[in-house]
Amino acid sequence: MNMNSQKYIRRWGAGMLAAGILLGGTGILQAGITEAAPAAAQVKAKSSSVVLKVNGKSTAQTGLLQEGKVWVPVTFLRDALGMPLSYDKAVKTYTIGSGAAQMKLANMDYGIMISVNNYYIGEYQGKQLNNRLYVPSQLINDYLGYKVDGNTAAGQLNLTKRTQNAITIKTVSYVKDHKDAPVRLDYPQVSGLASAEAEKAINDTIKQTVLSFAKSAEDQITKKAKDDRPYEFEGGYVVTYNQDGVLSLVTNQYEYTGGAHGMTYRNAFTFSLKDGKRLLLGDLFGANPNYKKQLNAKLTKELKANGGYLGGFNGLNTEKYFYLKEGKAVLFFQLYDYTAYAEGFPEFTFSFKELLPDGSSPFAALK
Repeated sequence: MNMNSQKYIRRWGAGMLAAGILLGGTGILQAGITEAAPAAAQVKAKSSSVVLKVNGKSTAQTGLLQEGKVWVPVTFLRDALGMPLSYDKAVKTYTIGSGAAQMKLANMDYGIMISVNNYYIGEYQGKQLNNRLYVPSQLINDYLGYKVDGNTAAGQLNLTKRTQNAITIKTVSYVKDHKDAPVRLDYPQVSGLASAEAEKAINDTIKQTVLSFAKSAEDQITKKAKDDRPYEFEGGYVVTYNQDGVLSLVTNQYEYTGGAHGMTYRNAFTFSLKDGKRLLLGDLFGANPNYKKQLNAKLTKELKANGGYLGGFNGLNTEKYFYLKEGKAVLFFQLYDYTAYAEGFPEFTFSFKELLPDGSSPFAALK
C-alpha cells in the first residue's frame, strides 16, 4: 500500500471517471457517459482469456491474462459475486461492494485509481481493456474478502469466499462541513465479539486515534486566516486481515493546510478478538528470540538499497507500525522518518515462515 503521491488521495471523489470505461454486461451505468478515457487508462497489450470460477464452477464472464497478471472485469464482481455496483454522476465515480470492503474507482490523468473505505490503495490500479473496466485479481484477494487461486498456464482462476472472523465491521464517519475546511474521517467500529469488554477496547482504541486527529484539525481550522487557501482533512481505513481470531487494519489521516503538499499520517492496528489487546510484533513473533534482530538487519539493508534514504535508521523504535496479510507481516515507516517525501510510506514484507522458521503460527499464543 505504498503511496507514491499525496495528490492521489486529495479530493478523491472529484476524480474524473472516464466515459470510455464501459462496464459491459447488461449495459448498466453507460447512459450519459460520452467522454473518451484518458491516455493513462488506455491499455493495448497482448492478452489471453482466463476462465473465472466461483467455488470451482465456471461463470459466464472471463478475465484477461496480461503481463503475468490476471485482470477481472468489474461486472464479474457484480454478476458472479453479488457485489452492489453503482455510479455517482455528480463525482463521476464507480462504487463496488459494501461494508468494510467498499471499493471506489476513479479515472484520473495518472490512472484509474482505487480506494477502499476512502483509503487509497497505492499498489493497484484499474485498467481499461477491450473497452471494459478491469481490476487486478490480487486486489480482490487482498481486500475484498475472497481467496483467489489461479493456474495461469491453464487459463483459470477460482475465487472462494474467505472464512473470516464472525464479526461485523461498520464504517463510522466524523464529518464537519466547515467553509473552506471540510473534515471527513472514516473509521471502523466492530461488533459481534464474544466479549463486550474486548469489543469496547478495540473500538475505543481506533476511535480515540481518529478523534485525536479530528481535534488537531479543528484547532488548525480555528486559526485559519480568511485569505488562506482552502484546508482539507480526510481519513479512511482498510482491513488487511480478519481471520484466526485476529483483526488487522490500517488507517490514514490526511491534512492539507497550505504549502506545496499536504501530509498523511498512518496508523496500524492488530487486535486479538479474544481480549481486545492491541498486538505488537513481539506478541506474534516472540517465539523466535531473534525476530527483532532479523527485522532490523533486513530493514537496514533494504532502506539503504532503496532510493530516497535519508539515513538515521538504527533499529525499530516501535512495534506498532505493521499490519498483517495472509501469511505475511508488513512493516512501514512514516513519511520523512528515514526516506524522502516522494518515496511515500516505505514498506517491508516478512513472511510468517521467515520470522518463525520452525513453522509455528504467530497466533499460537493467542488461543
